[in-house]
Amino acid sequence: MTRTPNPTNAKSTKTGAPADVGVIYEETDADEDEQDAADAPLPADVASVAGIEWNESPGVTPGLKGAEVIQAFVRHLPNQPGVYRMMNEAGDVLYVGKARSLKKRVTNYAQGRGHSNRITRMIAQTTNMEFVTTRTETEALLLEANLIKRLKPRFNVLMRDDKSFPYILITGDHEAPAIFKHRGARSRKGSYFGPFASAGAVGRTINALQRAFLLRTCTDSVYESRTRPCLLYQIKRCAGPCTGEIDAEGYGRLVDEAKDFLSGRSQAVKAQLATAMQAASEDLDFERAAVYRDRLSALSHVQSHQGINPQTVEEADVFAIHHDAGMACIQVFFFRTGQNWGNRAYFPKADPSLAPGEILGAFIGQFYDDKPTPRMILVSDDFEDRTLLEEALSVRMDRKTSISVPQRGEKRELVEQVLNNAREAHGRNLAETASQTRLLQGLAETFNLPHPPRRIEVYDNSHIMGTNAVGGMIVAGPEGFVKNQYRKFNIKSTDITPGDDFGMMREVMQRRFSRLLKEHGDAGPSLPDSADDPDAASQSGMPAWPDLVLIDGGKGQMSAVRTILEELGIADKITAIGVAKGMDREAGRERFFVEGKPDFTLPPRDPVLYFIQRLRDEAHRFAIGSHRARRKKEMVANPLDEIAGIGPTRKRALLHHFGTAKAVSRAGIDDLVAVEGISRTVAELVYNHFHEENR
Repeated sequence: MTRTPNPTNAKSTKTGAPADVGVIYEETDADEDEQDAADAPLPADVASVAGIEWNESPGVTPGLKGAEVIQAFVRHLPNQPGVYRMMNEAGDVLYVGKARSLKKRVTNYAQGRGHSNRITRMIAQTTNMEFVTTRTETEALLLEANLIKRLKPRFNVLMRDDKSFPYILITGDHEAPAIFKHRGARSRKGSYFGPFASAGAVGRTINALQRAFLLRTCTDSVYESRTRPCLLYQIKRCAGPCTGEIDAEGYGRLVDEAKDFLSGRSQAVKAQLATAMQAASEDLDFERAAVYRDRLSALSHVQSHQGINPQTVEEADVFAIHHDAGMACIQVFFFRTGQNWGNRAYFPKADPSLAPGEILGAFIGQFYDDKPTPRMILVSDDFEDRTLLEEALSVRMDRKTSISVPQRGEKRELVEQVLNNAREAHGRNLAETASQTRLLQGLAETFNLPHPPRRIEVYDNSHIMGTNAVGGMIVAGPEGFVKNQYRKFNIKSTDITPGDDFGMMREVMQRRFSRLLKEHGDAGPSLPDSADDPDAASQSGMPAWPDLVLIDGGKGQMSAVRTILEELGIADKITAIGVAKGMDREAGRERFFVEGKPDFTLPPRDPVLYFIQRLRDEAHRFAIGSHRARRKKEMVANPLDEIAGIGPTRKRALLHHFGTAKAVSRAGIDDLVAVEGISRTVAELVYNHFHEENR
C-alpha cells in the first residue's frame, strides 16, 4: 500500500507515469518509529520546497536485490535534483543521499564497480529505494540533513549528541525584564543571546551579569507578590524593581546596558561605567563610585572567563576534526560578540574509510538543521559541498553565511587551537573506550557470558516506608552510560504492601519486559555476525534487548525477577544477576547471585568488581533522584489540582479569596459563587469534590 506524506506546499499526485517519479513510501511493519518520523511535518525551510511530487512506485520486479533493483529504478528517474533513500528487506533505511541529478547519481550505484567496501555492502543489502525531487540542489541538501537526523540511516554519518544548546534570555513581555537561562523553542518574547556550550557556562555568565547589571532573576509571579526587597537586593545582585527601589527608567537603562554588553558593545559599556565612576568620585559620592567599581569588576570577570577572545572574529563557529584509529572527534567553539562562549566535542558515527572532510561536511549539515547559524563558519578541512552548504545555510537564515578554511592569520590560529582540543578529546575518549572494552570483556569472562555485553540494564528501587515508590533503570554499553535510555517506573499497583521491595521489583520487571516484547518482538539479545558485516556493531547503535540485567538485591529480589521472566517466556534469553551488599553493607564485599550457581564474591581489588559497583551506584543515584522528584512534586501538590475544570486562573482566584485550599474545602456553595470567575456549576463541582463522603 502506498503512503502519501503531505508536507507543506507539496502536491499529492497519482499519475503513475514513470517519468514523474517523485517519492515512494511503502507501508511496512518493520519500523513504526521510522514511518512516524517520515510522516512528521518538515521544518519550514524544507517544507517550503515547491515542485515536490509524491507518486506511486514504478513497477519493479519483486525479488530483485542490490544493483539489479537499483538499475530497475534508474530507468524511471528524472535528470533533476533531489533526495534518495536506500532500504533493506525489513524496510530499514540504509542510506539517505542528495544529488544534483537523481538519474546520474543512482546510475553510479547501479554500475556495481569502483565502490568502497562500505558502499558495496550497502548496495548488496538494498531491496527498495524512495525518491523526492526538489527545485534546486540546495533544497535537496536541506532535506537530506533533515531526513538523516530523523531516520538515522546506518551508512550515513550521524550526530550522536544532539542536545539543544542553552541561551541567555532577557525577557521582553514584562515591565521589568528578567534574565534567565533558556533551552528549547524561542516561544517567549525577548532577546536571546548564545549559543553557549553548556548550562554551566550560562550559569556562570548570568551570575556575573547579575553583579554587573543588577537584573532580576525571579519569576513574574514572585515579582508580583513581593512586598519588600529580597536577599539578592541586599547582597547587591538585583536593583529591586519589584518594590520600587529603582524606578522603571533607571531599570530600563540597566537592561539596555546588559543587552549592549551581550551584543558585542562591551567596551562602550565599560567606558560608560568608568566615566560614571569617575564622576561619582569627583562628586565625593564614594558609595555610588564603589557600586560602579564593583560592576566594572564583574564585567571584567565575565570576559576573563571566556577563554580565548579573538581580536578580529566577532561572530563565528569554528569546527575542527581529528580522525584516527577508526574514530572521529569534531570539536566546535562558539564565538559571539568577540568572546568565546564555550566549546563541545562530538564523536559522530562514521565509517572509518571516510575522509575527514566528508565526515565534517555531513556533520555540519546536520548540526545546523535546527540551530541558527552565525555569519561565519571556520573549518579545519575542506569538503566537496562546502559552497553548496554555504548557499543552503544562507537561504535558511535569509542572510549571508560564509564557510571558509583559513590558511593564515588569527583565524588560522583559532582553527589550530580548536584542532588541538579535538586531538586531546579524541585521545581521552579513545582511552576511555579502550578501558570500557576491557571491563566489558572482563565482565563476560567473570560471569561466563557468550560475548561482551553491548547493553547492560541495572535496576534499583527507592522509597520511604513504601511511599512515593519509584523503580529506576539505567543503561550502559561500550561507550559508558547511555542516559537517553534511562527509564523510571512510578510504582502503581495497589496490591503491593508498602515497603515490599520484591513486589515493586516484580512490577518493574513486568512492565519493562512486557513492553519490550510488544515493541520489539520475542527477539532477545543478539550480537551482529562480525564476519559477515564487520562494521555492524559500530553502526547499529544500542540494541533494544539487554545482554545482561543487574539487580540491586539478593535471593529474594532475584526470585521475583525470575518469576516474571519465566511467566513472559524469556527466562532463557535474559542473563540476570543479583548484586547484594556484603556484610555490614560494606563496599567491596558484595555477593553475586546467578541462576544455577552458588552465590560468590569477587576479590576486593578486582576491576570488574569496581565496574559493577559503579553501575550499581549510578542506578542507586538515578532511583533516589527520581524518588525525590516525585516526593517533592507531591509535597507541593494542591488539592485544587485534582478537580477537573479548575485551571490556573480559577485556582488563583479561589486561593486569593479564601487564602488556603483548606479554607476552600470548608466553604459553602454560596461562598464559592461569590468568587470572581466561579459560576454556580463550578462552585457545585468544587463543593462536591470536598464533600463526596457526605453525599
